[in-house]
Amino acid sequence: MKSILINSWKHILVLLLFIVASLAFFHPVLKGKTIFQSDIVQYTGMAKAQNDFRDSQGEEPYWTNSAFGGMPTYQLGANYPYNYIKEIDRQFRFLPRPADYLFLYFVGMYILFLSLKVNYKLAFLGALAFGFSTYLIIILGVGHNAKAHAIAYFPIVISGMVLVYRQKLFWGNVLFCVGLAFELMANHFQMTYYLMILCLVIVIVNAVHAYKNETLMPFLKASFSFIPAIILAVLLNITNLLATQEYADFSTRGDTGLTIEPGGTEKVKSGLDYDYITEYSYGVLETFNLFIPRFMGGSSSESLGKDSEVYGELIQMGASPAQALDFSKNLPTYWGDQTFIGAPAYIGACVIFLFVLGLFLTKGRTKWWVVAGSILALLLSWGDNFSLLTKFFVDYIPFYDKFRAVSSIQVLIEFCLPILGVLGISKLVNSEISNQQKWEALKKTTIILGGLSVLFLLLKSALFNFSGSSDAVFLENYGAKFVRALKEDRKSMFTADTIRSLVFVLLVAGAVYLYLKEKIKKPLFLGLIGIFILIDLIGVNTRYVNEDDFVAASVMERPFQANQADLEIQKDESHFRVYDLTSNPLNSARASYFHNSIGGYHAAKPGRVQELFDFYIYEGKRSILNMLNVKYFIFDNDGQPVAQENPDHLGNAWLVNELISVENANEAILALDTINPSTTAIVESNQFDYSNKNYDVSFSDQIELTSYKENELVYKYEAENESLALFSELYYPKGWKVTINGEEATHFRANYVLRAMELPAGSHKITFSFQPEVVSFGGKITLASFILLSLIILGGLGYTIKRKQI
Repeated sequence: MKSILINSWKHILVLLLFIVASLAFFHPVLKGKTIFQSDIVQYTGMAKAQNDFRDSQGEEPYWTNSAFGGMPTYQLGANYPYNYIKEIDRQFRFLPRPADYLFLYFVGMYILFLSLKVNYKLAFLGALAFGFSTYLIIILGVGHNAKAHAIAYFPIVISGMVLVYRQKLFWGNVLFCVGLAFELMANHFQMTYYLMILCLVIVIVNAVHAYKNETLMPFLKASFSFIPAIILAVLLNITNLLATQEYADFSTRGDTGLTIEPGGTEKVKSGLDYDYITEYSYGVLETFNLFIPRFMGGSSSESLGKDSEVYGELIQMGASPAQALDFSKNLPTYWGDQTFIGAPAYIGACVIFLFVLGLFLTKGRTKWWVVAGSILALLLSWGDNFSLLTKFFVDYIPFYDKFRAVSSIQVLIEFCLPILGVLGISKLVNSEISNQQKWEALKKTTIILGGLSVLFLLLKSALFNFSGSSDAVFLENYGAKFVRALKEDRKSMFTADTIRSLVFVLLVAGAVYLYLKEKIKKPLFLGLIGIFILIDLIGVNTRYVNEDDFVAASVMERPFQANQADLEIQKDESHFRVYDLTSNPLNSARASYFHNSIGGYHAAKPGRVQELFDFYIYEGKRSILNMLNVKYFIFDNDGQPVAQENPDHLGNAWLVNELISVENANEAILALDTINPSTTAIVESNQFDYSNKNYDVSFSDQIELTSYKENELVYKYEAENESLALFSELYYPKGWKVTINGEEATHFRANYVLRAMELPAGSHKITFSFQPEVVSFGGKITLASFILLSLIILGGLGYTIKRKQI
């Protein structure tokens, strides 16, 4: 018992230090400030309508009309019934954001190191090295919270795998199941997909190990034991998974049935386009950013300051000091292959040194899955720069073509390298290997990394031209001297950071040297290594995320301010949509914050809405905007947003004279170019069993919206004959139920995106209500799964305690 208490206090102390480190790095949160996250600003705009509904109605709408003409809220922070995993996670994230995610980074990695039987002091050091990796900090700076959330649970999943392959099947699988449940709950499937790639690498490495050691049966037993754990983790998140899959088929990630481009050319394939997937392909040489932070110039918007060549050249060109300084604050010093980067994915010269040292000192399965996983991730991150492998994955590996920004798979490298680095230190400070091996490892590591740094310094002018993709624009607008000055600044940054990395290499090498020479003791040695790592990583991190990025909490709570156009539109209390032309409507949620918009901001937009924009809306085709009930346009008039009313909008619903049946999506979208949607509807016969038909619409016939809520729309109509109504609401195939006078009815998709239904003659009430079966069905399974997991854990604890008493 005494031993347990001592060990517990050690871990409690470590957790307290993690809290201190998280709050210290993001210290403005202690003053009530919050970090300005651009993606969260957009999310706030997208989610405002559903949050307002939740606050006023006390229930989840699961549908929002504020963006893209309407969409489910499944990927906008919807709360599902019995999602206790999410509630527990919220308790874990008790620190102010973004310190909460940094804390999760630390704790998860600490648990992994303990699972790898690393001393708690080294585990603490390794957790800091992982958590402060530049990329992991940068994504918090811009608001990729779901991505950070998912990465934070990587170590827990891998910890479970480590224990299972050590034949600790019960508790290993419990940890694996819990970790995977939290991972899936984080709701960033691209990161989870990359984690599964690493898990597969671990399985393969363990399979090879088992084959070589003739232990295939224990390996198979361990591997198959994951299946129940995976199933249970999935069932704990089944509502979100089913809802996400349901919406994915409807989104740009699914197949809308359209096989032509706006110009009439044939689409190559469904899913994401190869060029879109590989737009952010990491450059092969750019790999050295992991070791030298500004190897390729840092970011696409870097501040150069008064001491820069650019500043001097601007002064020579006639700019005032203030103008020159202001202009030099946001220049593309990055000269790599990617379209845009906010910061380099720097892992740290100290961590890289320890990783290489670990390559020479460590053996066993962990080393090989770390190395194999890192190499695979690096090759895949090159994207189109290593097209042979990338095209193979896009064409043949399931779901790989559903994700873009291939460079982000480098999170596996940022995850793996600190692991081997800490294992390397662990080997260095114990007596399992000879001093000669340690000296050889130190010598080789120093020569490799120190020699590489010196080589870059000596041959930089011969190896690189420091030319960026934007230089042609600067050449045309500012001349050759300006571009030459910009290149000189890039070269200076390269030189400074290469020297910087070389210094850290020598510092760590020196500390190892002194330790092996027994000039310093183990505690001081580990303390020095920790200090070097923190100075190295935090020094780079604060270039890109610092106190200047924090704002008053109210700024993030209310990120958009109503302008005169918004205020004018808000006087209209009817139900309509807005088309904001002052920004890119498919990449801004500003309009959604104040109005129901046909635009929005989302990584997976409704697929058919995207196609309407591509075919017609970007071209300003009024008939399409009219049928979407766009009552107001917001224009830019000499820098001021102005609202303009559209008198031709068709309203919430209308009756048409004619239904025309076409064969497929291609014919349907092309037909929209010629029909008048106020009188004619188009239906796709391969989707709905309707044929050409005419309707007798009388002058007195009418239909109107009488009640509006996010998840319920009520209409009343009067018609002398059977009629066909079109509704300016997005057709979504699952969840929307419709009744006429309380009796269930059917509706179908018309005009490519809208709802339509045949109505009997007379005066009746129509009610559309969103009742997604996926939520009610999934909630029951989630509840049962959580109860099962709780019983398994309680049973395991009871059995363990009973055995110890015996």
